[in-house]
Amino acid sequence: MPGPRFEGKDTPKICLAIGDGGGPPDAQGGRSANQEVSAKRLKQLGVDYALSGGPPIPWEEARLQSMMDRLKTNGVTLGNLMIAGFNNAIYNRPGKDEEIEKVIQSIRVAGKVGLPVVEYNWYAHRAMEGYFEEPGRAGVGLTGFDYELLQTAAQQYQTRPEEKGMKFKDLPALPNEGAHTLDEMWTNITYFLKAVVPEAEKAGVRLALHPNDPPAPVSRKSQQIMGTVEGWKKLIEIVKSPSNGITFDCGVTKEMGQDPVEVCHYFASRDRINHVHFRNVKVTKPYERYTEVFIDEGENNMFAVMRELVKSKYTRLVYPEHPRAIDYDRDRGRIGGYPGGGAYAAFAFNVGYTRAMMQAALTA
Repeated sequence: MPGPRFEGKDTPKICLAIGDGGGPPDAQGGRSANQEVSAKRLKQLGVDYALSGGPPIPWEEARLQSMMDRLKTNGVTLGNLMIAGFNNAIYNRPGKDEEIEKVIQSIRVAGKVGLPVVEYNWYAHRAMEGYFEEPGRAGVGLTGFDYELLQTAAQQYQTRPEEKGMKFKDLPALPNEGAHTLDEMWTNITYFLKAVVPEAEKAGVRLALHPNDPPAPVSRKSQQIMGTVEGWKKLIEIVKSPSNGITFDCGVTKEMGQDPVEVCHYFASRDRINHVHFRNVKVTKPYERYTEVFIDEGENNMFAVMRELVKSKYTRLVYPEHPRAIDYDRDRGRIGGYPGGGAYAAFAFNVGYTRAMMQAALTA
């Protein structure tokens, strides 16, 4: 087989989150040893790149540099940090300018330490109350989403006792979030982007806004600006810059009834894909009822998606996320962050499949 067989300067780069490797805590119950063990386990899968949630804002140069250096010592390059902690900016509340300044300070620090991508969310409300576990092949755990899902007493996400028996689509707004229109949310993010993107450009950092996941039409009475492909397209026009990009998620794209290859081409040809989530799904009704499945069994043509990334000369990170809940992980107490979600062994399956798709695309 001709090269390249593994990631290089001009190829996409498979990554995992630092915590995806797992590992025991250190002797004091902290996470310092965790990072080393996890990095080793990532390397055993042939994964040389990692992402992570970031620390509280504003980020400090010494802390970020230490984080990157420790991973580098273990052969792993940190390529993406998620930034959060600016809800006042999202909801246009007092204190938003102070939060935006902290985001700007954090982006400047990212540039100084050589972190190329900062990812973020802009949810009015994330529709996680619509998730549930459903069985897949041989009893594996899959993640379903249903806009009509009835809430139960054991509901996992932010459901209050008085909401038992309500459908997800009918849930009221949460007091700490409120209900918001598209116009409100577009006004708020426009203000944010016009302040932040020029500073990201100066720092040499790319921003990646993750789409609404799940892409529910309305979530606790709020409309969602990143819940349609048209919304994604509108976003990148607000401030025209490679630093104002998206996380392209081919799973979410299919959940909205769109063609991931066409959508990938649109954004990649404009150099606006700054991060990729690589996963598969089966859709019963776009936006409202779907199931996240194994990467090899869904409706997405994963090879065609990877081939489009390669053709478009995309060279940043590809995260084969949302592993399925298999017995091997469950028997060891490893569970994922979603109903029906899995852990390290299931990630190994995702990584192997993704690398096969990439190798095939690079030689096609």
